[in-house]
Amino acid sequence: MKSTRASHYARYPFPAEVISSAVWLYFRFPLSLHMVEEMLAARGLEVSHETVRQWALKFGQGFANRIRRRLPAPGDKWHLDEVVISIAGQKHWL
Repeated sequence: MKSTRASHYARYPFPAEVISSAVWLYFRFPLSLHMVEEMLAARGLEVSHETVRQWALKFGQGFANRIRRRLPAPGDKWHLDEVVISIAGQKHWL
């Protein structure tokens, strides 16, 4: 039996992992379509920015919803181990 995820990407010439990676990159980080195209090209995949745009329109809302759901809430606790600051060109470790 086919999984639901695989059936969404059934008619596309690229594997589901490539499509999901491209859409995830576009929505998760402040990247342009051209930057996503270049990142995929660096990995040996020739995908145009227009293709990434079409994927983002079709599959993007689901990715955006999942990313927003996972972002930290205002009440979450964050612990920071070290901080480096420069004062008058000299590094100080806090």
